[in-house]
Amino acid sequence: MIEPIRISHQKGPYRIEAAVLQVGEDITLSIWGGTKPHIGALALAIPRPSLKDPSLISSTVSVLARLGHKEDDIVKRVSEKISARLNKVVAVSAGMHWDHLPDKDIRLVQETCDELVDKLIGELRKRER
Repeated sequence: MIEPIRISHQKGPYRIEAAVLQVGEDITLSIWGGTKPHIGALALAIPRPSLKDPSLISSTVSVLARLGHKEDDIVKRVSEKISARLNKVVAVSAGMHWDHLPDKDIRLVQETCDELVDKLIGELRKRER
């Protein structure tokens, strides 16, 4: 079992925080940021052979979101990426809030999350060696 990981990443004014815990072979990840961190959506990704090429790993994702929250896209993308890359079951919760976020800044927050996940995958791979 690896020690819990705390990681963050910032682009512009948007700082995203994350905490990761390995539970047996599985991974649970919590992502938050903004002025009102919360749990807005949850995802569970389960690795499986790719339908297009069974020699590759993909994953199936189930998502649950709170009414009026938009983190469902983030938890789906993040859990699917980590699960497929590491071939592990991955649970992700996310909740980020900034008042009156323009569309271009929503894309910046999504990019920030993607870059945070890349850093996290690198750290998890290092710790597994």
